[in-house]
Amino acid sequence: MTMNSIRIKAGRKALEIIRDGGFQFDRITTYFGPATGPRWLIASGFDLTLLQHGILGCTKAVHLVGASAGAWRLSAWLQPEPEDSYRNLMESYIGTIYKRGDTPQVVLESLKKIVNSYIEDDALPFALANKKYRLTIITARAKNLVASELKWVQQVGLGICFLFNAVNRSYIHDFAERVVFYNGPMPPHFCLVPGFQGRYIRLNPINFKYALMASGAIPLVVAGIKNIYGAPNGIYRDGGLIDYHLTHNYSHTGEDIILFFNHQERIIPGWLDKKLSYRRPNAGVLDNVLMIHPSDAFVDRLPGRKIPDRDDFALFIDDPATRMRNWREAVRQAEPLGEEFLELVESKKIRNVVEKIKID
Repeated sequence: MTMNSIRIKAGRKALEIIRDGGFQFDRITTYFGPATGPRWLIASGFDLTLLQHGILGCTKAVHLVGASAGAWRLSAWLQPEPEDSYRNLMESYIGTIYKRGDTPQVVLESLKKIVNSYIEDDALPFALANKKYRLTIITARAKNLVASELKWVQQVGLGICFLFNAVNRSYIHDFAERVVFYNGPMPPHFCLVPGFQGRYIRLNPINFKYALMASGAIPLVVAGIKNIYGAPNGIYRDGGLIDYHLTHNYSHTGEDIILFFNHQERIIPGWLDKKLSYRRPNAGVLDNVLMIHPSDAFVDRLPGRKIPDRDDFALFIDDPATRMRNWREAVRQAEPLGEEFLELVESKKIRNVVEKIKID
């Protein structure tokens, strides 16, 4: 196995713990999955390795927190046969074909099929009773023009939202409300700290799949999910609109470590911040984070020298077989990433290779 496929970065506190030789898997209290579209496929080898070895949640339940694709992949972890569930998600996701002119409602129907392919209704009580993993799904309840299902109205709303957000990220809350669906006896700690903006709703067998679909309902592309059971009425959209990558410090104590597999080095707070090169996570958000991301050398070995992304759907709209082949090859190449990480931890070499997360 080539040992140059991943890079390991850590925030201030996590870096200190790792360099002092104090890193143990039991310190990981949250595993965060960002809203990344098809880029999540690069995390598959990492996820499956952690699942196969049963590494997380051994001494106390670990929070699996995600928006959009992050929530999709992490929801497989709670299922009775998590590895099978995860692989079913991958196969269904890669195999879905979109056509020119597909409406947001048609795309939503295809997402429903994907969700049903890897999560069985009968298994939901089991998933929600999971003692090892606690799932948190982040969604955005659309407000004002962004709540419209008329495409041009939603476009205008998102345009205004982008401009306001460019001035100050806090304006995003005028266009979308963060709604966190959680599993477990108590809401995750980040929902209970002063300054948290949004609300939290308990997951149950009725709202589970709807929260999951809402979390991945990309504005303009996928129809929103209306009136989720147990939550305030409204149109629910992609959680990445507000929480694209890391925007909260998910640690409960200074000793906690937040594990984060990202497809790239840059950490982007919200979906509308992608083009704002100056937008960074707030100070303190990354203190306890241990981030793993693919190296440039790894990306250069992938088909087209790039990680699968949403543009591939349009690029290969007339040749889905090539897209599927490229994506499956990317998944194959990503298989050893988790083993490479475990080797660095077990050999203690992680102390020598870990770098400080730079957000400047």
